[in-house]
Amino acid sequence: MPNMAAARRGKRVLIVLHQATSTPGRIGHWLRQRGVELDIRYPVFGDELPASLEAHHGAIIFGGPGSVNDNCAHFRKEIDWLSVPLRENKPYIGICLGAQMLAKHLGARVGPHPDGYCEVGYYPVRPTSLGAALCDCWPEYVYQWHREGFDIPAGAQKLLEGLGYFPNQAFRFGAAFGFQFHPEVTTAMLHRWTVKSAESLSWPGARPLSTHFEDRLVHDPAVSCWLDRFLDFWLTLQPGRQDQVAA
Repeated sequence: MPNMAAARRGKRVLIVLHQATSTPGRIGHWLRQRGVELDIRYPVFGDELPASLEAHHGAIIFGGPGSVNDNCAHFRKEIDWLSVPLRENKPYIGICLGAQMLAKHLGARVGPHPDGYCEVGYYPVRPTSLGAALCDCWPEYVYQWHREGFDIPAGAQKLLEGLGYFPNQAFRFGAAFGFQFHPEVTTAMLHRWTVKSAESLSWPGARPLSTHFEDRLVHDPAVSCWLDRFLDFWLTLQPGRQDQVAA
């Protein structure tokens, strides 16, 4: 059994954000509490991404506005940059947009729902057999904020399927993980998103405003429990090994 505290201590993780007001949320709080240094960069404002992750345990790219299909210079650079963690077998997490970037880099389709639906709010999910083998405590509902989804890339393992409008919710490709949902969201972030982006609540398929807060009281404890265990696992991940589990 590895010493989890020793394995986390002194690690450095690259954090990529896409808006001036963005934060790594609960993931950032959790990592800092465990002695992990956060190297936060904003490519949208001109920050460069490292040519190697030799000085980092891994990287996390968070969500943000826009689409990986936009003709956007910094999105193209981020998508291309994913060759670095993949080539070096460094642990990676992509959240929402970051997961779509990983899927795009690996050649999978990213695009809108064929009938125009979105997922904004809490939606049900369930693990695949591979997901259940990786972790035995997946939440039953997760918080979403997206209009596009991804296909599972060739060679990747589908971990979590959605029972809402988007069937693909999580996948693994070596030491890289893509999550369509937002486990990092804090209550303060939920308030900010539902005010700043209130127009999103009128998109087809979006959950009513009141349910965002009501559902958080019911479902967030399970999300928090899963996230703690998953990040413990991710910080002790040995690149290239497919047999490691988070449970």
